[in-house]
Amino acid sequence: MLSLVITESALELVPPELQKHNSVLASAQRLNKKPSEILLDISWHFAAMKGIENEIKRGRPDLVHFCLLEGCSIPLYFEKKLNVFVHTIDDKVIFVGQNVRLPKSYHRFAGLIEKLYSTGKIEEENKTLLEIKNMDFTSLMYKIKPKRVVGLSTKGISSSYQQLAQEIDNNTCLIVGGFAKGHFSDTAKKHFDKIVSVDKNPLEAHVIISRVLYEYEKRIIM
Repeated sequence: MLSLVITESALELVPPELQKHNSVLASAQRLNKKPSEILLDISWHFAAMKGIENEIKRGRPDLVHFCLLEGCSIPLYFEKKLNVFVHTIDDKVIFVGQNVRLPKSYHRFAGLIEKLYSTGKIEEENKTLLEIKNMDFTSLMYKIKPKRVVGLSTKGISSSYQQLAQEIDNNTCLIVGGFAKGHFSDTAKKHFDKIVSVDKNPLEAHVIISRVLYEYEKRIIM
């Protein structure tokens, strides 16, 4: 089965060193939650985030929401020909079950992910929809065991959506960055067999995901 990993994603709870900042306290109060229970979001926590490590790759859970909607709302996924994983910037992995219908509303999505962090698992009718584990990127690659790992980046070899779709198969793992700015870490890149740039423009991750998966769908199920 084809695997999609949204890696080093800008998805995390507010880290301890920021939990006493006024902007964090205010948003936590608004949500009626503890500062340690809410997602780090640059829209609300910009002042708190200034100067933190990897600042440009953090605090954008909305991007992960877009990516998941693209990956989990298509025939390829519903016909069980695609596995989806989210690897986070703080080395956790969210395992997405089959036939999961994620909230379209970002606020509902954020609430769902905050609950997932709290409980470790989201279940419905004895079926696991989402599960989160402490796991780094290397461990995830060992678990998936793909025959080929392809990273999608503006720094890759020039290709096209159609050409890439012809090259991948159900033993391939596609890696897309779940962050707004920056590039893959060296830790991630050492697992790549190939890095490909499929567009001359630096498009957002969810656009790349939708176009690559659509071309692959056309080849195998349409």
